[in-house]
Amino acid sequence: MKREFLKDNIRKDIDFSKTDQNKGVQPPPVQKPVPEDAEVIDLPEPLDTDKSLTEAIAQRKSRRSFSDDPLELDELSFLLWSTQSIRKELDSGQAYRVVPSAGCRHAFETYITAFKVDGLDKAIYRYLPLDHQLVKRKEQQDLENKMKKATFDQSFAGDSAATFVWTTIPYRMEWRYAEASYKVIAMDAGHVCQNLYLACEAVGCGTCAIGAYDQELMDDLLDVDGKDEFTVYLAPVGKVWVKSNTLSYEYCGNLIGC
Repeated sequence: MKREFLKDNIRKDIDFSKTDQNKGVQPPPVQKPVPEDAEVIDLPEPLDTDKSLTEAIAQRKSRRSFSDDPLELDELSFLLWSTQSIRKELDSGQAYRVVPSAGCRHAFETYITAFKVDGLDKAIYRYLPLDHQLVKRKEQQDLENKMKKATFDQSFAGDSAATFVWTTIPYRMEWRYAEASYKVIAMDAGHVCQNLYLACEAVGCGTCAIGAYDQELMDDLLDVDGKDEFTVYLAPVGKVWVKSNTLSYEYCGNLIGC
């Protein structure tokens, strides 16, 4: 039964002495290489926010409606820092990050489909956690509608200011855990996305995780091969509207009093 995926019985059947780690194979790199001719964008320092962790947790909710206001680049920087930034690089194949991961393997890459981000062209980018930078992957005609189509017409995936797309490189986890990798990759995705939810609340943004998407269309949009790297999770992000004391709706761009 497919329910068996949620159990951990598989560990009893794996000979961990035969993993690549225990064979002495070097671990895969923390970060995919950057093409020599790629356009790389430095990100500003992450924001200091005025909202407490208690407030962010209490106000966390899934938000599918966004204003037309763009994200500021320092806000996007903060969201990326909050979800996949590196606290300390241990070696070329291992680093401590701001989110937990089984065995410190961190099997994800973060892509941003930027629709309305001040300072960025409308395009697809990949986050470089080692340097806190973005590398521009490609510009796309009609990017918003392509994103909607790839998420089975979930319109908010293309109506956002930017949509986070996480891919996995399974070998980063397989190197240590072999066939026991796949459940913990899925668990790790939840750690990353919950940080995004809380970080969004801290800067007047909203998000709603997406687990339903067209695998082939999404992988093709990102130009990943669908085998050694493929999409596992998405989360559109945008500015939110809040109800004022007069019962009208106004944009909450000021962190204080929202």
